[in-house]
Amino acid sequence: MSVEQIKQFIQSADWESIAVELRPVKDRAGTGNINPFYVFRTFKFSPGDIFECTVINYADAHGKVPLVKIVIKGHNIWRDENAVAAGAQNVDYVSDIAYEVTPLHQGFADAINQAASKDLNKWEVNVMQDIKGKAFPAFGLADGQIYIDYDLIYIYNDLLFMGSKHVDGRAFDKPENRPTNLQIPLTRKK
Repeated sequence: MSVEQIKQFIQSADWESIAVELRPVKDRAGTGNINPFYVFRTFKFSPGDIFECTVINYADAHGKVPLVKIVIKGHNIWRDENAVAAGAQNVDYVSDIAYEVTPLHQGFADAINQAASKDLNKWEVNVMQDIKGKAFPAFGLADGQIYIDYDLIYIYNDLLFMGSKHVDGRAFDKPENRPTNLQIPLTRKK
């Protein structure tokens, strides 16, 4: 598929995880430990290379205890082909419209309140704050930083694949950290 065909295809539906997914993440305490990160993702792509990604993070593998809802809105920048599979494309997800965080569990709100930011209010359950461009140590974001995920997109048999998180928990926060494997696919939202 060409980039234009991929764009048309991903805009033809909303996309979601098949089930709660397991992703490795480095702990932010600097211990080097890799922790499980349970998520359910939804994506919507619109003309003008606009995307909206909603991630619900859970405390458990079955998605019974939601911790936080993250909604990232921004623009895709299409780069070049990725060698993971014929037709895969490198895509940057630039969170330049919004980066909304809503705690869904008191324990999560308490944890992120320990790393206060001058630009944010006290975190409360079910109260959204937009952290775009604001210092947010819990997510490793600095003041003025617009987060970019250096990822990929691949279409196969009516499924939407993106990059798999690195087993060492590295984020896709630098071009050299772009994924080299495929993530569990997303399916058309029902």
